Amino acid sequence: MQNANKTTDRYGLPISTNSTAAAQGLVEGVDHLLEQNFGAEEKIQSAIDADEGFALAHAAMAYVFMTSARVGKARESAEKARSLAAGISRREKQQIEAMALWANGKGPEAIALIHQHLAEFPRDMFMVRVAQRLYLLGCSNVGAGVADYPQALFALMNSVAPEYGDDWAFQGQYAFAHHENGLLDDALKLAERSLEQRPTNAVASHSVAHVYFERGDPAGGKDFLAGWLPGFDNRASYHVHLSWHLALFELAMGHYQRALELYEGNIRPSVLAKSPLSVNDSASLMWRLQMYGGAAPQSMMEELCTQAAPAAERPGPAFRDSHAALAFAVAADDQSLARMMDGLRAVAEKGDKLAGEVTLPLVQGISAFIHEDYGEAVRLMEPLFGQDARYDQLARIGGSHAQREVFEDTMVEAYLRAGQFDKAEGLLTQRLMRRETPRDSFWLARAQEESGKREAAEASALQAQNAWQDADTGSQEIGALSSLAERVG
Repeated sequence: MQNANKTTDRYGLPISTNSTAAAQGLVEGVDHLLEQNFGAEEKIQSAIDADEGFALAHAAMAYVFMTSARVGKARESAEKARSLAAGISRREKQQIEAMALWANGKGPEAIALIHQHLAEFPRDMFMVRVAQRLYLLGCSNVGAGVADYPQALFALMNSVAPEYGDDWAFQGQYAFAHHENGLLDDALKLAERSLEQRPTNAVASHSVAHVYFERGDPAGGKDFLAGWLPGFDNRASYHVHLSWHLALFELAMGHYQRALELYEGNIRPSVLAKSPLSVNDSASLMWRLQMYGGAAPQSMMEELCTQAAPAAERPGPAFRDSHAALAFAVAADDQSLARMMDGLRAVAEKGDKLAGEVTLPLVQGISAFIHEDYGEAVRLMEPLFGQDARYDQLARIGGSHAQREVFEDTMVEAYLRAGQFDKAEGLLTQRLMRRETPRDSFWLARAQEESGKREAAEASALQAQNAWQDADTGSQEIGALSSLAERVG
């Protein structure tokens, strides 16, 4: 039976339970979810088993269910927490209410309450994590509808940072806010300090991977993740996402076969169905494989469409829908793609600005691209891109810059295939100023050749070849690069 303020959490905040075992289960469970590791659900359930009336434990379980797309169960847990809230502290009640709002599709109210809550209780680390999830994933269209959400998240993290010192959990999340705002050196320092204290912190490991991505160092990123992942519990749903990052590093180095092996063993839904949310990773990797080099195996498409199917039935978070469109497109599932666009069009007509201004034109552009109407794809998608890919209109769908770059890649390829070479060159020049990649150099060579800039094309092709010396020689992409180099050399 719960009672008021019997013990405290790891941050010194009172939690209402008489059971030492329940308190320990919640603290350990929250630590597991703060590092995205396996075991959070089991630890939190142990807290509930030790004290069925422990309201905060039910709220924490609602988080676990929300982040694994079990929305119905999340609502049940949130309502259970609400029913047990009599006699507990105002801080605990507000935490429970924020979770209940999120679980019930009221994301804007949830994030507003969390901002107020953290102004008063800045050491409520669980609420910091919930805020980041709302901003990053666009849950209930929060953050996903705000083009400057990276700055908004950064401002929130800055406001509470003095309270945390060297806390490993905060450092891991703070690192993410830094690299999404271009502060790569600080992001790496924070993530590495977090890992020194908590080597299994996947949130910090994730940020290290992002820094390597933003620096254009796939070899370094590959070495880091290949060394770190074996020590991380492969039952954790985040193992899928970090394997996706590793596959992207391999693909950036032209290693198609290794990327496919990672997909088959660690990412594809039928092998590791750990979370329906992993459609983002599966779809974007398959789309890249197909777009870069025609290498997406059709034998894997049925399971991909099954994973994406809910988006064809009913519009949901923009981040999910945009990736589901990639799944349907790469699988040539025109029927599902059409149903999806009809649903987005309907909610847009009812006043959903995010759907009308971002998601629908993005999905329509993907559909036009897969049907080889590249000029129409450019017309539809071009307004979503700005001078800085971190803060353009596309940022409104949520996700990280690394995740959204698949759509920017699609824009580059659409420019090239539509014959709009000056625009392709302009976008690629922006990207190469940020960091060099062999694929961008190859794409730039394509644009330069078509524009009659033979010497520039030769230099760009040579740069790509030098960087891709150990790439898979049998891939379509490397073959195309070799042919281009011969033409302009």
